[in-house]
Amino acid sequence: MKTGGCRYGTHRVIEPSGVLPQPARVLNNDMSEIWDNEMLIDVIRLNVDSASFHQIKNKLIAQGHKDLEKAFAEHAIELTNRTGKHKNEDTGSGGMLIGKVAALGPNFEMKDQVKVGDTIASLVSLSLTPLKINKVKRVLLDKDQVEIEGQAILFSSGIYAKLPDDMDINLALSVLDVAGAPAQVERLARPGDTVVIIGANGKSGILCNAVARERVGVSGKVIGVVRNENYIPTCKQTGCHEVIIASATDALAIQREVSRLTNGKMADVVINVVNVEDTELPSIMACKDRGIVYFFSMATSFTKAALGAEGIGADVDMILGNGYARSHAAISLDLLRRNPVLMKLFQERYTDR
Repeated sequence: MKTGGCRYGTHRVIEPSGVLPQPARVLNNDMSEIWDNEMLIDVIRLNVDSASFHQIKNKLIAQGHKDLEKAFAEHAIELTNRTGKHKNEDTGSGGMLIGKVAALGPNFEMKDQVKVGDTIASLVSLSLTPLKINKVKRVLLDKDQVEIEGQAILFSSGIYAKLPDDMDINLALSVLDVAGAPAQVERLARPGDTVVIIGANGKSGILCNAVARERVGVSGKVIGVVRNENYIPTCKQTGCHEVIIASATDALAIQREVSRLTNGKMADVVINVVNVEDTELPSIMACKDRGIVYFFSMATSFTKAALGAEGIGADVDMILGNGYARSHAAISLDLLRRNPVLMKLFQERYTDR
């Protein structure tokens, strides 16, 4: 066993030298010998970030691939063999994984909280996780997941969650993948607020709907923005008072409809959880002056958001989504347990049937 590794994982960085694992281009994914401050995981399944998964899928379609499962599997193996991790080279995003603890270094900082054989979900991005894929068993194109045989490394600074015994592991993985969003909504939304959720029908969207509805109370309002009328029932069942049908990139349509539904006051908080580009200005224009815009989507461009707000004279506070918030795993799993509508939706969408 190797010793003296950095708690942040810089000892696994191959290039460029001097950077942390997330911005690194290439990591060492040799699993034959771990460092004394690492956790070795036998990986069962990857939950690829939604923006990343759809970008890869659309790229493969554009390249003319007919068998998308096969093409996606080959892409995942090639990417991890070449770079040592599953970081999308176009979007920069990753995802997360579930697996069983295979080994623990004696200096792994949280080793007393987990033991070999436990099933866990990583709560850090695949974009910084050394990963070796030996075999892709299945690609779940409708769930953004990849079932594999392989191994991964969690550094001492990495966070994880032991999977609950009362929940299907793939369902739990889907929830934990976006747990940062509802946890942040719980912090940001206050009683009486108007909260707009752009992408209210998606995985993180329906969780945000439910938390926002709880937080704003009887005097507040939750407005969902979706692109398809068929999504209206789900949005209302999960917490939206009103639903706007519009493209997430149509700034003027969203501004007009939010203004109509708020008597011109606009939103106190805007939550962006869509997986497409060019949604920065629509989010900003839905927000009132001195309101808050929270960008959870990995498709967000800081440049577009900053210069866009400046260009239209919008005085809003913008927060770039952090996938981690203290106790976010417990918050999201508890939300699912106490909300039968959410539980049913996640079971239908994200468990193997």
